[in-house]
Amino acid sequence: MAPVLNAQYTPEKLITTDENEGWNKKQESGENALSKVDFTQNKTVKVYLPAGADWFDFWTNEKHKGGQEIQKNVNIQSIPLYIKAGSIIPFGPDVQYATEKKWDYLTVKIYPGTDADFVLYEDEFDNYNYEKGAFTEIPFHWNEKSKTLTIEARKGKFSGMMEKRNFSLLFPDGQQKTVSYSGKNISISFK
Repeated sequence: MAPVLNAQYTPEKLITTDENEGWNKKQESGENALSKVDFTQNKTVKVYLPAGADWFDFWTNEKHKGGQEIQKNVNIQSIPLYIKAGSIIPFGPDVQYATEKKWDYLTVKIYPGTDADFVLYEDEFDNYNYEKGAFTEIPFHWNEKSKTLTIEARKGKFSGMMEKRNFSLLFPDGQQKTVSYSGKNISISFK
């Protein structure tokens, strides 16, 4: 997957086109997400969505074509945040520290539109044993053509790792499936 910073997304377009810009207003991007930071409330801001991909509004799941500037209402509860089609993003429990709750039920959001890959990394949370190889990786692959998510076999191990867990698989259009995972390869169809 190509990063969003490419010829279609020049540094000039990273800066919002609003007049009288201050230090607290700019557009940020990574490979799969784009946000428009603006700490003023109850106003409309312009956000440029890079060409070459579709983008999903994180809050509303509305799909937008890339290569355009859109206007978004801003308030403290919903800064403009867009997810690139072909992204897989996990969500764990609400916690104040890593070991507060078990992480045996994770929500995984799949943003379709193109093939996507993601690796869920886990370790013991509280030491440096990962430097000695004590960690796991669970690869996820979304196949756009077959509309299939494959959660591959777990790689690695560490003391206290969860042998089984549930994943709630969620799509922007509301499709949802919950699967039990025990470390072995599974494929889930969404046709």
